[in-house]
Amino acid sequence: MPIAFDTTRWQQIRENHRMWWAGELERPLVHLTLKGREPGRPEPALPSYEFASFYDLSVPAEAIADRWLYDLECREFLGDAFPFVCPNFGPGVIAAFLGLELQNGSDTVWFHQPHDTPLADLQFAFDPANVWFRRICDLYRAAAERFGGLVQLGMTDLGGNLDILASFRPGEKLLLDLLDAPEAVDAVCWKAHDAWWRYFDELNRLIQPAHPGYTAWTPLYSESPYYILQCDFGFMIGNEMFERFARPELEVTCRKLGNAFYHLDGVGQLNHLDSLLAIPELKGIQWVPGAGKPGVTQWPEVYRRIREAGKLIQFFTSQDSCGWRTLEILAEQLGSARGIMMFGEIPLEEEPQVREMLARHGMDDRSEHCVLRQSHGRLVQETLRATDDC
Repeated sequence: MPIAFDTTRWQQIRENHRMWWAGELERPLVHLTLKGREPGRPEPALPSYEFASFYDLSVPAEAIADRWLYDLECREFLGDAFPFVCPNFGPGVIAAFLGLELQNGSDTVWFHQPHDTPLADLQFAFDPANVWFRRICDLYRAAAERFGGLVQLGMTDLGGNLDILASFRPGEKLLLDLLDAPEAVDAVCWKAHDAWWRYFDELNRLIQPAHPGYTAWTPLYSESPYYILQCDFGFMIGNEMFERFARPELEVTCRKLGNAFYHLDGVGQLNHLDSLLAIPELKGIQWVPGAGKPGVTQWPEVYRRIREAGKLIQFFTSQDSCGWRTLEILAEQLGSARGIMMFGEIPLEEEPQVREMLARHGMDDRSEHCVLRQSHGRLVQETLRATDDC
């Protein structure tokens, strides 16, 4: 059975996302998938992995693409959701492109420096023969042929600029470099910037123009180049160093991208929020409190700062125990759900309540596709008051 999606739905997806990016959509974007649809064919023998690097290199890219297709065939796409695949080789895979060893863990991927390289000797040259770069290219080609342009291919998680340096100068080494050799760090940062953009452009040449647009490792659609930037290393430095070493490169990259988001990961990064919000070309923030911290509904002051700065918001339903109900809690806290994007997968038993929620936010999702309801040219939007127990 084909994927429960067709090319006619892309027209509405494009329009809704275009309006959302421009701040003109009077409702949130809601990307929810429902797992459990009958695919109409036997399940492939190849297992489904979160990380594509878990597949041995001997496994054909075509077999992996077929497994991805089967997983999509088992889903329904609710609200603003669309079929999407992102080859996941771990956060910051560009480090492996540049020569570090990629090692699979039980539930993640690590990058290791086989030998110590002095900061001044780091050279980040584009290597088209790198085994991991070639593997990802093969997967994009196989997926493009298998999906026929219906499925959006997301940019793999290349990583952040200072995070690349931290992979090559792990532990306290990069921290000491910031103090002992700031000019050398600057020089290497811009080498990493050039390498990042070379790989970004090369991979986009494979993804475009057969596919509908651009996405990253979060399924947020954009008609112009989009990426979710990050600097996890920022957790370890104060705002003065962040301004000195991280922000200049972020500003340049935001200007180059059509739509740039920032992955703000951990409470230790909140001291950089004002600095980030001051970047005009940065469109929004994905706030992740971090392991062991309260869910996103417990940080209304963070979202208010983001909203008041005129930035957009995105979050996953898995970031709070309230799941998809998080949207309506945030809407109550902020006064509306405008400018918010929610991603997630919902269980079958919650489908009726989710469809009611979609209708309250201006989406009639009773049919095979989401139709935006209009009233006198205005979007219909109702916000349900969230209960204390979600």
